[in-house]
Parts: sequence; structure tokens; C-alpha cells
Amino acid sequence: MQHYRWRIRAARLATPAFRLWRRITRPMTLGVRGVALDDAGRVLLVRHTYRAGWHLPGGGVEVGETAEEAMRREMMEEGGVAPVGALTLISVHCNRPYDKRDHVLLYAIRAWRACAPLENGEIAERGFFALDALPEGATALTRRRIMEALGTDAAL
Repeated sequence: MQHYRWRIRAARLATPAFRLWRRITRPMTLGVRGVALDDAGRVLLVRHTYRAGWHLPGGGVEVGETAEEAMRREMMEEGGVAPVGALTLISVHCNRPYDKRDHVLLYAIRAWRACAPLENGEIAERGFFALDALPEGATALTRRRIMEALGTDAAL
């Protein structure tokens, strides 16, 4: 774990600089987030080492990668779940808090199998949580996206 601490500290310092560099060099960015439920109806959430809160697994679409390929990769790397079969695109969002050119696609992962997550120091914790007992720190945006994917207006 000591090995990852310097990387985590460096990431926290480099994030604002990276966002500025990305804003200058890239006209638009595209990210993905996925909602996956287990057999008990609990939702998969991850807690990153470099930002506060619990979030849906996801990340950026790499050059030469489709959004669906990125979603499958991120679910395996961050969540330890490998999507099986088709993914369902739920919605497209502009990620205004960071950059109006940053867009995020929300997918529903209807079927998956467990796999080994990538242990690179990015994810501090991952787990499945009951919809009525999301962890402290689950962001309001995460809660809204879960409701969207499940087709409900009930407050989480």
C-alpha cells in the first residue's frame, strides 16, 4: 500500500493541472458511468482514492475505443464485474461542474459476471449497497443517476 501513497498524493495535486491541460488540448471529452445491480437488487458503487464520495463505476473513453467498450473496461477495472450481453444506454449528460465540453453516458448493466478488479490504487473501496441504504458520501448526482437507470422518481 505504501507504494500507492505517493501516486495518490501526486494525483490529487495533478488533477487541477490535468483538467486545465485537457480543456486546452481537447475539444470534447466523453465518459461513461454504469449502474449494475446484484441478485439482491443492490447497486454497485466505488469510492476513489483521489476524490470524495461514492460513485457509479466509470471513466473516460480512450482514443480508438467505443463508449460501450469503455463501459465494459471500466466496470471490470473499477467494479470487478464483467458485463455480459448488450448494455442499455439510459441517458447522455453534460458534465457542467468541470467543463461544458465534457459529456457522460449512463448505461444500465443488466447482466454481468464477477471478475478480478484492477488493483492500481485508484479505487479505495467497492461494494454493493441496498437502494434504501446507500453509503454515507453517496453523492446527490450518483443518487439521481441510479433513479434514472431504474426508472423511478423515488428519493434515495
